[in-house]
Amino acid sequence: MEIKEYRFDGEKECDIRKMPTNSKIEKSRREEIVRKTNENQMKIDALQDRLYADSKESLVIIIQALDAAGKDSTIKHVMSGINPQGIDVYSFKQPTSEELAHDFLWRANKAMPRRGKMAIFNRSYYEDVLVVKVHELQKTYQMAERCLKKDFFEKRYKHIRNYEEYLYDNSYRIVKIFLNVSKEEQKKRFLERIEIPEKNWKFSESDLKERALWEDYMEAFNTAITKTATKQAPWYVIPADQKWYTRYLVSEIMLDALKKMDPQYPEVSDQMREAMQEAKKQLEQ
Repeated sequence: MEIKEYRFDGEKECDIRKMPTNSKIEKSRREEIVRKTNENQMKIDALQDRLYADSKESLVIIIQALDAAGKDSTIKHVMSGINPQGIDVYSFKQPTSEELAHDFLWRANKAMPRRGKMAIFNRSYYEDVLVVKVHELQKTYQMAERCLKKDFFEKRYKHIRNYEEYLYDNSYRIVKIFLNVSKEEQKKRFLERIEIPEKNWKFSESDLKERALWEDYMEAFNTAITKTATKQAPWYVIPADQKWYTRYLVSEIMLDALKKMDPQYPEVSDQMREAMQEAKKQLEQ
């Protein structure tokens, strides 16, 4: 499947249950796919260098998923060839008391990169219509009663759409990726965290509590993706059971976004060319 098959841009509703979690590609093609991923990384690096020099647009990649879907490893591998100077990576944890005292987009807005840079959001403001919705955390918020009515989440979907349109109109490109891992593969990865000593540190008892709410999360993701997918800020729901293929798809999505941005190195003025030629003469002397 091409990346457009995984894309949601508002023209159709999302049903995660009908989307593949496994690419069904033979393992014999793994070496070929890894090679293509490496080639994409080199192309991304070249385009990112032009993006940084151009400084007219920014690219923000949002990665959302359930536990053990491979967010951290995907970010680590796909970003490995990019100049650290031109990219920021943010991991959004449980909000602090300071963050909860502000609007839900406050901490994300502070993390937005300046033009010319890329940013990867490991989780994001979407947690406020995912985990908050599943656990009904809004009932604990210190907010005016008028803000906590039945349309609470409908308004948040609207705020997110408006926010992403605002960012687009201010020279940002937003691409959102959901790593679609199967319940069986998640179980396998949780067991590895228990059985393999080097992975023990990844295990958390809360993982099992969240797993018990699998269907609630699926419904929350379905709704969030359907209600916030737009042409300017599309969602990609990609299979996550084979990490090597997931990394390839993420690299394809990033490369596609950068190609559409088409950043160019700035044109040098005649005055600057003359200054460089004068500098060259002085250096050669």
